Amino acid sequence: MTAPAQPKAELVRAIDATQNLHVIGYASDMAEARRAWHEKKCYAVLEIPADYARRIGRGESVSVPFYQDMSLLLRYRQALFALTDVQMHEASSITASRLAARGGIISTVVSGLPVDTYAGIMGDPTQGFASFVMPGVLVLILQQSLILGICMLAGTARDRRRRGMPGYDMLYDGAGPVATVLGKSLSYLMIYIPISYYALSVIPHMFSLPHVGEFVDYMPFVFVMLLATCFLGQTLQVFARERESSMLVIVFTSVVFLFLSGLTWPRYAFNRFWLMVSDLIPATWGVEGFIRINSNGAAISDVARYYYALWALAGLYFVTAVVINIALSSRRRMKA
Repeated sequence: MTAPAQPKAELVRAIDATQNLHVIGYASDMAEARRAWHEKKCYAVLEIPADYARRIGRGESVSVPFYQDMSLLLRYRQALFALTDVQMHEASSITASRLAARGGIISTVVSGLPVDTYAGIMGDPTQGFASFVMPGVLVLILQQSLILGICMLAGTARDRRRRGMPGYDMLYDGAGPVATVLGKSLSYLMIYIPISYYALSVIPHMFSLPHVGEFVDYMPFVFVMLLATCFLGQTLQVFARERESSMLVIVFTSVVFLFLSGLTWPRYAFNRFWLMVSDLIPATWGVEGFIRINSNGAAISDVARYYYALWALAGLYFVTAVVINIALSSRRRMKA
């Protein structure tokens, strides 16, 4: 956006005078406006065309694109009401000026409002909350079901040790901690890659959910999320005393993880503690990246921040999983 001429200045002043919108400044181009958006300095961008004043002066209609951050739907609703009020005010003012210029003669031909409103829905064409949330929920289901399965297997192994010889598991093969972690993770991945295809590709087509990206586009991203989840599950298995308790705990915490993913409440509104907790959950970054790839057609390079965060979590939880397996192996040898 450039320095406004008189009609532009009137439009900006009218928007800034509303209760729900505040103009923080002008950007020289859309690239500068996007940087301010990504840095959370603003939550909406209004692009005033360069020929706005000339077209208004010639009596033509003009469209003013408005881009809104949809991470908080209540803010979008307030901005929409404010823009509608400004549109109707500007339309009345411009129409009155045109009538005064014609000497009060009302034309019988109506060519439309001086300022048009057009809604272009990019990521969620149905504008439904369910279709906005469901793609992220599917990613969260993959994480929770994988962790649940790993913890239930660990609880079952504890049951075998309690029922058989003290501290002895007849299915334990005696492999080293690193080999155990990698071998289990490979087995889990071989099972969950087909499940991921069904959950992330087949289900959206079945229920007509927003679906732009293809499976090959987001599979590298989902693969890293599943790998980090495998290591996280093998870290949490130390708390799985019984397989039944694992189901209760994992299912209960799914609601907490849903909020921490940023789907129902934006992550930048979290306090520092919960923001740190959400950063340690693979599904948080998985949801962020998958929605951008699946709904908006982003490439891996566009979600590189989330991709590298998942690799960092995979490395962190691999180390913790190996340490946990070393501790469990030492305990088994002591009991033997």
